[in-house]
Amino acid sequence: MGIHEVLVLSSSFSFFAYGIAYFSSPKMKEEFIRFGLAKFGTLTAVLEIFGALGLVIGLTFTPLLVFSAGGLSLLMLLGVAVRLRINDPLLVIVPAFSFFILNAYLFFKALQSL
Repeated sequence: MGIHEVLVLSSSFSFFAYGIAYFSSPKMKEEFIRFGLAKFGTLTAVLEIFGALGLVIGLTFTPLLVFSAGGLSLLMLLGVAVRLRINDPLLVIVPAFSFFILNAYLFFKALQSL
């Protein structure tokens, strides 16, 4: 297993865990209320779960990897923007920004493979 596959699986596992956590942790729902995005919490969690599954399947079907990594990258870019808008400390923004960078990288690498 190469570094590319490890990065894909790491991102996939993380997004799957975060998506599931929304449905099992009241704290995750409280975060969306704090963001002013309570009505988008379920949608975001479902997109995270589908994106995670798409990354894994995308290891064998590159167009799905492009779509999933691109979608998760956009989701994290919006997450960074929301955290900046509500003036979260930079240290709290770093995970979302890191996942943005990771998935943008996976997106561009997958595009090159098409």
